Amino acid sequence: MSLFRVIQYKTENSVNVAKVLDNEQVIPLASPSSLFALASEAVNTQQNLTTLIESKLSEQPISYQQLVSDGSILPPIAHPDPAHCLVTGTGLTHLGSADTRSAMHANIAKAEDKLTDSMKMFKMGVEDGKATVDRAASQPEWFYKGTGDIVQPPYRAIESPSFAADAGEEPELVGVYLNDNAGTPYRVGFAIGNEFSDHVTEKHNYLWLAHSKLRQCSFGPELIIGDLPQSLSGVSKIIRKDEVLWEKSFVTGEENMAHNIANLEHHHFKYAQFRHPGDLHIHFFGTSTLSFADGISTQDGDIFEISIPEFGRALRNPLKKLSDGGDAVTTVSVLK
Repeated sequence: MSLFRVIQYKTENSVNVAKVLDNEQVIPLASPSSLFALASEAVNTQQNLTTLIESKLSEQPISYQQLVSDGSILPPIAHPDPAHCLVTGTGLTHLGSADTRSAMHANIAKAEDKLTDSMKMFKMGVEDGKATVDRAASQPEWFYKGTGDIVQPPYRAIESPSFAADAGEEPELVGVYLNDNAGTPYRVGFAIGNEFSDHVTEKHNYLWLAHSKLRQCSFGPELIIGDLPQSLSGVSKIIRKDEVLWEKSFVTGEENMAHNIANLEHHHFKYAQFRHPGDLHIHFFGTSTLSFADGISTQDGDIFEISIPEFGRALRNPLKKLSDGGDAVTTVSVLK
């Protein structure tokens, strides 16, 4: 399967899109344009996005590494008004790697009254998570992370607030969507994502899941436009002081998911408030691998690295733990 990969980077006066040739070279557009502008043109004029991009490419490749070294790489897409970009996700969606699947199935085989609420929801996905053209399947866990201004570019630090109890990676597949002028959602493409959550807060009480997700995140550097292989294998790492502290492989793609992507998309966009014309959606599809599950506690300066070969270069982000007094009570001003 030939995959169409693009990146977005900042130029002196604007942003530009480039088609990825390989991990060393990219071909930029002849006239700078954002991927958001190109995707908007494509969905509202019913054009093929890859054809549109191909028609605007220059003839001269440039160095991919130079863009990385210059700190020019941006998220592969962004809304010009971050308030019109919604960052969300779904959980309990993945079957896990081979060494965890049997344990999961053993757990869901227990009597219904002995299952936790999380395992009940996971069981629903395993038994009925595949939507078809004729019917939707069971709805997944869903969560809100924030608006577009929480997205950090690849290679830039992900910040953890001072009140956080944990700062852990979540290697995930990300779906990017744009609503046309009539509010119809279109999938622009897929990327590697680091959903980044507070697992200690979530573990304390699963009703604090909503709190644990209100954090920054990152995705990219590359976006794949079009269909993906049914199965994808990747590696998630934590690097501390130039040494690999933790490393684990993970699998994603529909063959490794309890829910198919069509079902996750349906249960997000069935809500009218998510079909506002012109809005951009960044949606995380869930994970099966966490360093937190292996007892890892991250530190300031650790580097998260998530890679899937089909997506080209790895997504890398250092961790920055803030100490801004966020544990103090936030004072709300009162209008009089």
